[in-house]
Amino acid sequence: MTAIPPSARPLSTPSRHGMAWKVCLSGMVALSVAMGIGRFAFTPLLPMMLHEGSLSLQMGGWLATANYLGYFAGAMLCAFHRSKRGVAMLRGGLVVTILLTLGMGVLHQDWAWLWMRFLSGVASAYVFVYTAGWCLQQLTQLGRPELGGVIFCGPGLGIAITGLLSGPMIAAGWLAAGGWIAFGVIALALTAVVWKSFSFDAGRGLSVHSDPLHGEASKAVESAQQKREVLVQVIAYGIAGFGYIITATFLPVIARQALPGSAWPDYFWPIFGLSVALGAFSATRLSVQGDQRLLLAGAYLMQAAGVLLSILFPNALGFALSCLLLGLPFTAITLFGMREARRLRKEQASSLMALMTAAYGIGQIAGPPLATALVHGSGSFTPSLCVAAATLLIGAWLYYRLTRSHPLPRQSA
Repeated sequence: MTAIPPSARPLSTPSRHGMAWKVCLSGMVALSVAMGIGRFAFTPLLPMMLHEGSLSLQMGGWLATANYLGYFAGAMLCAFHRSKRGVAMLRGGLVVTILLTLGMGVLHQDWAWLWMRFLSGVASAYVFVYTAGWCLQQLTQLGRPELGGVIFCGPGLGIAITGLLSGPMIAAGWLAAGGWIAFGVIALALTAVVWKSFSFDAGRGLSVHSDPLHGEASKAVESAQQKREVLVQVIAYGIAGFGYIITATFLPVIARQALPGSAWPDYFWPIFGLSVALGAFSATRLSVQGDQRLLLAGAYLMQAAGVLLSILFPNALGFALSCLLLGLPFTAITLFGMREARRLRKEQASSLMALMTAAYGIGQIAGPPLATALVHGSGSFTPSLCVAAATLLIGAWLYYRLTRSHPLPRQSA
């Protein structure tokens, strides 16, 4: 009698539960490296670089723009280059992120920094798209799709770690180069912990638990109505990138202007990061079977309220609440959006995820230049923040309209 190899044996319920959590935590760590460190470590290290004179404010803006452009370019590459080697691309993106983070502390030429921030954006997009695709697919096959929110705690935890560590670095008189190298070493250690986890494939161990998003429906030709919904979803998702980036980019500057001499501005970035992680984890408590577009509309309304709070109450409490309301839905929006991509495109979801991520990247690129232009013309951040809030309200309306014009099919009893 031929023995059944372990990889082909059906997984028991406890095994599914344990592997689902392993998938979640592996994805969370990968996103904390690529997004929380690779992309967003620049924010708390920027004041150090400005203070020591290694960077001008203008060059700091160019480095931020280079990263946004790289994120957009990486998302577009993912959208039009459908690689079947998703795990290899994911791992490659993590390795590149580590090398570029270390490189920021080793090389000290503006042109090199520009290229490294651009490539860091590309790598983070690859890691995001392929991590989200791999994790959500594995969780669906394991019968635990509701745990997807855990994955998206990663960026928030990474943001919180870099923000909390930057304060002691400044107090100890570190140079920014030391901070970059320290974050690169942390990224290396985290990547080493989860490297082998991405070899797992739930599909090899399941005999009866099939993916409800796969099958004959995935082979159907996309109708004109479905194409219209995809287009609106891409536009609406891109709005989130524009709506949050103005506040997230300039809130420390606004807060320092409003609270001169206060220590509070140093804590707003960690508050934002912890809120991101808390919001992503809380999203796991929401029904996977519900209409994710209604959840997206609600998340946009929450972020709009956060932006408006920074205008109406420019004090420590107002800015703290603004960070909280902006952060809680930050990656929850990503979770809900990626679930929508899987609903609309089934096993071809990765390309739609990448396209939505690219639209989000365009929003991020457009936000800061518009904000600086409005500040130059008015002398205040208020007009740009009003535009951000209004844009988020439009995004919420678009998602709500989709629930009316493209209702979900009723679930059979």
